[in-house]
Amino acid sequence: MPELTGSLFQQELLNGEYIPHFFAYYYKQWSNYTMAYHQHNSTEIMYLISGSCIVDVQKGTAGGECFRLKRGELIMIDAGVPHRLIVEGEASCRMLNVEFGFTENRGVAPSIGKLAGEEEALAELLRTPFSSLVLPDPEEIFHVLKALVLELDQHGTDKGIMVQLLFSELLLRISRLRRGQLEASQQPSQLYVRRAIEFLYQNYDRSIQVKEIAAAVSVHPGYLHRIFRAQTGRTLTDYLNVLRMDKAKMLLGQSEIPVAEIADYVGVSSRQYFHLLFKKYAGCTPVEYRNSIERYSWAGEGLGPEI
Repeated sequence: MPELTGSLFQQELLNGEYIPHFFAYYYKQWSNYTMAYHQHNSTEIMYLISGSCIVDVQKGTAGGECFRLKRGELIMIDAGVPHRLIVEGEASCRMLNVEFGFTENRGVAPSIGKLAGEEEALAELLRTPFSSLVLPDPEEIFHVLKALVLELDQHGTDKGIMVQLLFSELLLRISRLRRGQLEASQQPSQLYVRRAIEFLYQNYDRSIQVKEIAAAVSVHPGYLHRIFRAQTGRTLTDYLNVLRMDKAKMLLGQSEIPVAEIADYVGVSSRQYFHLLFKKYAGCTPVEYRNSIERYSWAGEGLGPEI
């Protein structure tokens, strides 16, 4: 499996078998404190239990943004994003914190990719990159995050099944809160496009017509076609073809399914048409793509053990 960064936003997380690996975790009180700017190769979640604080997040050429957090709010910061914590004057705050990256799944816990395959809100979260995300918590996240930190602290390892299950619940709850936040802020046309994309991800492996997608999101086909292209830069058909070819690449690279049968798995009824589509979007034939993956894997075997 390829080596991952600590970011949530990597295609390999959706396609591969990965679980979290924790680098830091704590339950701590801060008073009159200003942290230096820093960044790390891990995703960080900071949850404010009491008091208030400022999290200053730098966003490259876009400048920075200061978030004033209050009790019951959390911030998630992507890997590689500079940030710092500020607790002003005589104020104090108590905070739960976890920092995690990803490692190959060798146990029985569900991988992040499998979770995303069952929960569209999580798949949507992983497909929508951000530098930082602030969410209010209606008492759902706190208990799960606290239990996760205590489990890590008591057992000193992130390999246990309880740690992995608690993290799975944490990620699912965050993704649902994020979806609710987006739905509350989006215009109707944005909701229609998002729901159309969800429909495509759920049904790409069978024949789909535009009128069927439009019916699923309750709009006229012509209107959906216009707003979808305006917001994504692609037609519905083109978006679906890209999705199907991405899934085909995954099957060609990670399964033993015969090339001749891959078309059926991604909803393309004609094998000849599948080959034409694949070459258009991938730049090579399905057989050439699988052979290139196999050659890469074989060449990697001579590099010795991973360090």
